[in-house]
Amino acid sequence: MAGFDYSFNPHPLVRGPIAQTIFGSQFTGKPQLPGRIQHRIPLDEKNLLLMYELKTKNSSAPVVLLGHGMGGCSESGYMRRISAKLFHEGFGVFMMNHRGSGPGIGLCDRLWNGGSSDDFARMVQFIVDLYPDRKLLLMGFSLTGNILLKYLGEGRVIPSNVHSALAVNPPIDLKVASRQISEGPWSGTFNKYYLNLMNRQVEAMVECHPDAFRPTTVPSTIWEFDVAYTAPAFGYPHVEAYYEECSAKQFLEHTPVPTTILCSQDDPFIPPETFQNARMNQRIDFINPEFGGHMGYISRSRNALGDRRWMDFICVQWAKTLYPE
Repeated sequence: MAGFDYSFNPHPLVRGPIAQTIFGSQFTGKPQLPGRIQHRIPLDEKNLLLMYELKTKNSSAPVVLLGHGMGGCSESGYMRRISAKLFHEGFGVFMMNHRGSGPGIGLCDRLWNGGSSDDFARMVQFIVDLYPDRKLLLMGFSLTGNILLKYLGEGRVIPSNVHSALAVNPPIDLKVASRQISEGPWSGTFNKYYLNLMNRQVEAMVECHPDAFRPTTVPSTIWEFDVAYTAPAFGYPHVEAYYEECSAKQFLEHTPVPTTILCSQDDPFIPPETFQNARMNQRIDFINPEFGGHMGYISRSRNALGDRRWMDFICVQWAKTLYPE
C-alpha cells in the first residue's frame, strides 16, 4: 500500500487499548450479507470444515479468503462486516470456519490451534481447485493471522494463485501472547470471554465424538487451556513445544508473496517488542499505528466506507489497491 496514508486517530470516547479492544469485539453492528453458498470440506472420516462463499457475478474478479480469530467463526461481526464490504467492491469472498468453530461446532474430533496451517492449506487448495484461473488474496485475523504467516513461511509449496496476504493483529509469539492474555491487565475479563467460547466448543466436540480428547481439568486461563488441551490433543510433549513450533515469528524471513501486517503498538496481547525483535523479509509491509488495541481501531472520523471502522477500511483498501477497478 505504498503511498497510502494509513494514519489512525482513535475516537475520543473510545480511548486506550482495552476500550478499543472491547468496543471492537462487543459492538459489532448488524452487518447484512447476501445469500451464501456453503462448502463442506472433509479432512478425514471424523473431521469436516465449513466455509461460506459470497459469489460475485464477475468471473474474473479476485477472491479473498478470510480467517477468524480465537473463539470466533464466520459469523463474527468483523468477518461479516468486512466480507460484505469486499463483496460490495466486487470481490468474491470465502469465510472460513476452523475445526469446531461457529456453524461447524461438533463436526470435528479436535479443535484448531495457532499452528493449524495444514487445515488452512486445505482451505486454500479448495478455492484454487474451484477457481484455478483467479487470483486469491489471503486475510487472517488475530490467531489466524499467525497461522497465515506460518503457512506462508514454513516451506510448503504455495499455489501460484496466491497473490498477496494480510495479517491483522497476529500474535506471532504465541507464548508471549498467551501470557499477556492470561496474566495481563483485564486478564479476568478476557480469559472468561474466550474460555466460555472455547469450552462450549469442547463440550460440543465431545458430545458428537465421545472418544475425543478432553481436558481432565477446567482451565481458567488461555495458558491453562493450552497446557490441558492444545498441547496433548495435538501431540506436543508440552505447551512450550507448541508455542515454539507454531509461532509465526520464526517464519517471517521466508514469506514468498507480498504480505502486509497490521498491528497497533498498544495491542494488549502483543507487546511492541514482539515485532521490533522480529526479522522480516522485504516482501512484508508493516503497518504499526500507535493506537487501536486488538482489532479495535474505532476512529475519530468516518472513512470512505461511511463508518468509523478503520480496520475494515484498511482491509478493503488493501484489496482495492492490489486490484483497482
